[in-house]
Amino acid sequence: MEPRPVSIWPRMGPFLLGALQVAPPSKLGLHYLRKMALYVRTRDGCFPFLSWPMWRHIACGKLQLQEELAWLYFETFDLLTARTPEEKLGWAESLSQCSNSKELDHQRSKLSVDTLKFLLFLYIQQLNRVSLRTSLIGEEWPSPNTRSPSPCSKRESKNSSRSKQNWDDQAHLSFVHSHLGELLELLVEPGQLSSSGQAIRDSQVSLEAVQGLSLLLEGSVGHGSEAIHPVHKLLTKAPLQPQAGYSKLSRSFPLQQLLTCLRQNLTVNPFGMTACLHSGKKLTWAQQGKAKIVRNTHMAPAGGGMLLMSQVFQQTLAKDSDKLTGANIKIHRCSHAFIYLLSPLRSVSVDKCRNCTLVLGPVETCVHIDCCEDVRVACVAGRVSIGASSRCTIHTLTPTRPLLLPGNKDITLGPFHTHYPTLEDHMGSAGLAVVPNVWDQPLLLGTDGLAVAHSLNSTSSSTDSSAGCYRLLPPSDFSPLVVPFTMEGDTCEVPGGLPPAYQAALAQKEKRIRNMQRIVSDSQLNEEQQCQFQELVTQHFLEWLREMGHIQELSNLAPQAQPGQEPSNGPSADSGGQAQPRVNEDNEARIRHAVGQTQVSSGYYAIC
Repeated sequence: MEPRPVSIWPRMGPFLLGALQVAPPSKLGLHYLRKMALYVRTRDGCFPFLSWPMWRHIACGKLQLQEELAWLYFETFDLLTARTPEEKLGWAESLSQCSNSKELDHQRSKLSVDTLKFLLFLYIQQLNRVSLRTSLIGEEWPSPNTRSPSPCSKRESKNSSRSKQNWDDQAHLSFVHSHLGELLELLVEPGQLSSSGQAIRDSQVSLEAVQGLSLLLEGSVGHGSEAIHPVHKLLTKAPLQPQAGYSKLSRSFPLQQLLTCLRQNLTVNPFGMTACLHSGKKLTWAQQGKAKIVRNTHMAPAGGGMLLMSQVFQQTLAKDSDKLTGANIKIHRCSHAFIYLLSPLRSVSVDKCRNCTLVLGPVETCVHIDCCEDVRVACVAGRVSIGASSRCTIHTLTPTRPLLLPGNKDITLGPFHTHYPTLEDHMGSAGLAVVPNVWDQPLLLGTDGLAVAHSLNSTSSSTDSSAGCYRLLPPSDFSPLVVPFTMEGDTCEVPGGLPPAYQAALAQKEKRIRNMQRIVSDSQLNEEQQCQFQELVTQHFLEWLREMGHIQELSNLAPQAQPGQEPSNGPSADSGGQAQPRVNEDNEARIRHAVGQTQVSSGYYAIC
């Protein structure tokens, strides 16, 4: 009987969520990481766990990184660490009780990370380093046939290869295969290395060191359909143990033999984007056009499920489903769409979308927005990052500072401004609390480190145009967003409430409504006049909807009347019993009927 094959593949999480989508500082290159690998083995507080104070000492004192940048990498790695929701909520509570920077630093000092895994995490930041080769063969190099590219298309071509790398399982495989020798050298003990940090002949790699490699690699005996194991467990058992050269006596591997074994058994991730596109379940949420929606959540391991949504055009899609819970979502090339994903999610990437409104359930790790235009996002998320995008508005509740990557223009940051009935329950399951909330304190990250992010609201005289790529939403422009679906649950207001300035602005608008209602009431209109007034208000409201581009959304949300039935408000249900708007028929009569059914006074429309 032939031995069953062993498959080893790069894990998606570290590359998708851990590799920042910008070229890393030169001080995070292999030369300096080799020096760091030697340093941490011989210092207290550095090995096997690296504390925040020691990492800050290395990053700021040795590598000359800014402290906020050092914390960004440390915090990003911690986002990847498996923790229970209770642990995450406890950490959030501890941070929220810090009243000054000294207390905050004291709390951060309690945090530590696995040293060897953190070294590998720093190394994989090279995934998005620009090289001459990728410029020549990738989309970064402009095509001679391109006619007068727009500023946005220039940003897209410059950044698209980076945004693709984080989702591309083929790129992950190529990166690991090409750099595996250097990754292993970072795990070798100092006695097995030369003074320059390179492995000497006949170097050995301890089993404890190889356990660090489980950050990046996992596998199974078979073709991915069997139980999944960390790479060090596969290497210490048949059939790979003799091939890898593992010695139970010394609990170590010969470096070269281990390297050869891993390269021979490396394969593409069977739960990655490639496999999902080829063999994932196709969904039929979209009712028209070229929309493509596919998922692999029925077969992927925990944290590795994904849903890919592409080319949704002029539709309203809504989903509240256990099939989405904990999934990594990619929303790609959608336009003029309204998308509601009201489940707790692992991560969300919004790529090359135009004129879309996205309302997301709590996102455990990161929401990344790349190469988008005129996109509006409302989310509670562990982190929000934005790159190469223009005229986008992000309403967020987040415990980490929003990350502004290169290429942004006219980004607006606002407070989280919506809710749905199960939101707080979903936040609890994702380990996200209402405090701390630093939605208004972005970090501007470039290839040279962090820049001082000047809001367009400020009067700063900075000459760096990229430093003024964002503004905070003026309270006078603020309006809450209503999720237009009926659901069961207890959440009836925005979690944590609104910042005082925005609450005051909203109170002023509500005062205008009450004044308008009083005026209408005092006018003592007869029944015919009331009908005429209602019709006039409805007509003006419809004109406003057309001018603002909202007529399509309202059309999608006003269901088609069935024969013999009156039209009704709200979404229909898909085959799974989840909220799902019907096909947009662009029927103004239906919209007028739905608006009229609300019996809203002119005071409501005054807020528009």
